This record gives sequence, structure tokens and C-alpha cells, in this order.
Amino acid sequence: MATPSLASGLPSSGPGLSSQFGRKPGALTMVIFFAVLAMGLLFTAYSLKQDVDDLGVVVLTWTPFLLLGVALLIALGFEFVNGFHDTANAVATVIYTHSLPPNFAVAWSGLFNFLGVLFSSGAVAFGIIALLPVELILQVGSSAGFAMIFALLIAAIIWNLGTWALGLPASSSHTLIGSIIGVGVANALMHGRDGTSGVDWAQATKVGYSLLLSPLVGFVCAALLLLAMRLFIKNRALYKAPEGNAPPPLWIRGLLILTCTGVSFAHGSNDGQKGMGLIMLILVGTLPMAYALNRTMPADQSAQFAAVAEVTQQALSRHSTQPAPADPRLTLSEYIRDKKPSPDLVPALAVMAGKIGIQVGGYGSLAKVPAEAMANVRNDMYLTSEAIRLMDKDKIGNFDADTQSKVQLFKQQIDNATRFIPLWVKIAVAIALGLGTMVGWKRIVITVGEKIGKTHMTYAQGASAELVAMFTIGAADVYGLPVSTTHVLSSGVAGSMTANGSGLQMRTLRNLALAWVLTLPAAIVLSGSLYWLFTQIF
Repeated sequence: MATPSLASGLPSSGPGLSSQFGRKPGALTMVIFFAVLAMGLLFTAYSLKQDVDDLGVVVLTWTPFLLLGVALLIALGFEFVNGFHDTANAVATVIYTHSLPPNFAVAWSGLFNFLGVLFSSGAVAFGIIALLPVELILQVGSSAGFAMIFALLIAAIIWNLGTWALGLPASSSHTLIGSIIGVGVANALMHGRDGTSGVDWAQATKVGYSLLLSPLVGFVCAALLLLAMRLFIKNRALYKAPEGNAPPPLWIRGLLILTCTGVSFAHGSNDGQKGMGLIMLILVGTLPMAYALNRTMPADQSAQFAAVAEVTQQALSRHSTQPAPADPRLTLSEYIRDKKPSPDLVPALAVMAGKIGIQVGGYGSLAKVPAEAMANVRNDMYLTSEAIRLMDKDKIGNFDADTQSKVQLFKQQIDNATRFIPLWVKIAVAIALGLGTMVGWKRIVITVGEKIGKTHMTYAQGASAELVAMFTIGAADVYGLPVSTTHVLSSGVAGSMTANGSGLQMRTLRNLALAWVLTLPAAIVLSGSLYWLFTQIF
């Protein structure tokens, strides 16, 4: 395997940066770092306790809380590793153009990663969850559910740490998707089914396209942007490598800092959601009474929810002459798992819409749903929402426009009730990702800054690569697609080097391509093997 040669060939510092890269954090910096880390953990524990206390639930055993604590630490650990693994992509350009001192650049990036998480939409978080096997999502609080969570997170952390040790800018998004697929395939094989049935391949393909195309977008767009800059901006300083340790002209420096800020914010907004989605899955499994449903939904919205459910049931009932199945949940579960519609699918969906409406209307609001019923109500909603999504995608049901609009409004109401992220979860992930940016960034910064092109990075090259990465990741966040900050930025640097005629270091590109190719199968094998092992242990 060629990858170790890259790590062994890394210099201890970049050109003109030896004194700055060699500096160790001061005592005050370390105190602040560990103080923020401790406050983040205490805030998380306090928020959990408050949510449980608000329900007035009597705690009979601490076992679920112990499992929850371990799972949360692993999930936050993944985000921490994600932070120091990926932040180099945001700061490499400002460091190698001397726009910001290395330590300040890393702290600045950490701050905007933090803010990116806090202001994220949540669309990517639930897109990730949709890749998981439906039967494991429905029983996430069981031993198999915990085995799933532990397997995919630990596999992702192992691969991220391995590629970081080699100085390879591999993709955390790529790794996590591979880990999820590995769990799904292993779960299907362990239950005697075809391994391909364990994954929502339509959703996986959608995610795969975004991961595949984003590096091409980065390479081509960065190259085109640099050529356009050469055509329209004639300032020669923009296309020169930095001289010594002198900072660039003020306007160029401002542009580079702006793009670094944008990439950091976009990275936090996109990558931070992956951890949030998994944390919500953990919380729903261990404390469904507090997190299965959005208890903050106002009572008047709950009444509207019940009314929409009833209207939807009536509309669906008019579209099928088939009798309702004895077990509508089983019908929907089999359809979601196998993607094979049965004649009683629409009647089953109508029955489930009615059941959900009765449950919500009977309790008066989601906040009044009894603790022991929370998990079942949420599972009914999840099955129904996923069935509607797949039926709409596969054009099943032949609904008229009026029925289709009612069904989609009903799905929107369900998603509002189940797809929510408490503020404290965002804060915990933001702290983990933000602090992670301040650790271990040097290896990958050197690879991005020195090992992709044959010449020192110019101001224009750094700006074009960062601008493309910022807009590509931001657009993916809007559409709920997980993309790789690493792939977009690294390919953008390569594209700018090519357009500039600087030449590329083929050994580095081969190693990067090898890491890109191996990440998915390695993560699949790792997580699948760990899932099998954990199910035997638990």
C-alpha cells in the first residue's frame, strides 16, 4: 500500500512556517481548551437531567443512562475527530498565504465551525438517518440498536484516525456513509436476507452522487475561476507566491480570510449535522419519553395535526377497494425494507393515518402523550412518513392532485413532530467540532499546502479553491446532501494548480485517490464486522 510513503515524506513544517508550526499552545490556551471541554460535557449532562426531570419520570435503573452516556461520548468523539481531521482544509490556504498566523487561523476556524453547527437546518441530519435499516431504527433502544450505533461510530473514528496519522485528507462524510452501509449489509446477512436489502440504495445512490461529483465540481470550478480571475483581474500580486513571511496586500488578505470563514461555517453546518442525527437516534432509543416526539409543539398545532390525519385517511380510503390488512404496521415495514408494494399498501397507509390522528387528537397535544406510549407513537409516525416518501418517489398509488397534496401535508406534519433537534444537542456538537479543529491540524495542512502542487500556493489559487468549496458545501447543505469538505477543497487546490500550470505531485494525488477509493469499502468492512461482534457481546 502506497499511503505510508506520504506520511514519511512529510516535512516537519511548510516553507517559511517552521517557527510558527513548531510553537506549542501556551498554558492559558490549554486551560481555556479543557475548561470549555469540561463545560460542554457538564452542560450536556445537565440538559439531559433537566429534560428527564421535567417529565417527572421515576428512575428505576441507571443502565439506560450508562449506555446513553457511552453512546453520546462516542458520538461527540466522532465530531471531535471530524473537527481536527477536516479543519485543515479550511485553514491551509490562509496559513500558506500568510494571511493569518497558524494558531489564530485554527481558532478562527473553530469559532465558525461552532457557529455553523448552531445555525444548521437539520436536513442533512435526517438524510443520514434515512440510510439506516428501518428495523434497527424502530428498535434503536434495543441491544441491536446500540450495536448499530457503536459499530458505525467506532468504525468511522478508526478510519479517520488512521488516515489522519498518514496525513491523508480523507473524507469524514465518505467514512460515515460507508459505516452506515456496512451495518445495513451485515444486519441483512445476519437475518438470512440478501445483503443488498439492508440499505436504502436509492438514498445511498443520491448521497453517493453528491460525494462523487463534489470533487469534480471542486476541481473544474476552481480551475475555471482562476482562469477567469486571470482574465479580469490584472493585479500581478494576486498570482505570485508569498515572499518570506510577509502578509498579502490587504484586499487579498481580506478575501482569503472571508473564504476561510465561509468554508469553516459551511463545514460546521454540513458535517455537524451528521453527529446531530446520530445523537438524536441515540436519545430516541434510550429516552423516548423525552425525545421521541417534539413536545414543544403547541396544542393548536396538535389539533390541526389530528384534523389533517383524519382528512388524509378519508382521501386514501377512496383510492382503494382492497380491505385493510390485519397488521398495517407490518405491511408498511415490509414495503420500506423490500421496496415491493403490495395491493394492501394504500389501505394500510390509510389505517395508519387514522391511528396517528386518533392518538394525537386523543391526547390533546404531543406533550401529553404518556411516557410509555411515546416510542410506539413515534414508530407509527416514522413508518408512515417513510412509506409516503418512498411511494411518492416510486409513483405508487396514482393519487389525484387533491389527495397527493393532503398526503404530503400529512407527511410534513409528521416530520415536524419527529424531526427536531434540541438546542443543547446543537451546542454539544458545536463544542465538540469547534474544539476538534484546534487539535492535530498540522499533518493535513502540510499535505494540502505543499504536497498537491509542485509550487508554492499563490493568493489566487488559495482564494479560488476556498470560494468554490464554500459555495459547493453551502449549496449541498441547502439541499440536505452530505458532501466532503476534504474532497471539495483538495480537488479545488489541484484544479487551481493545474489551471496555473504549476504542475501536480502525482504521488500525492495517487495516495489521495487511493484513500478516496478505499474509504468506502474499508468503512463497510470495519462497521459490518464490529456490528456482528457487538451483537454477539450484547
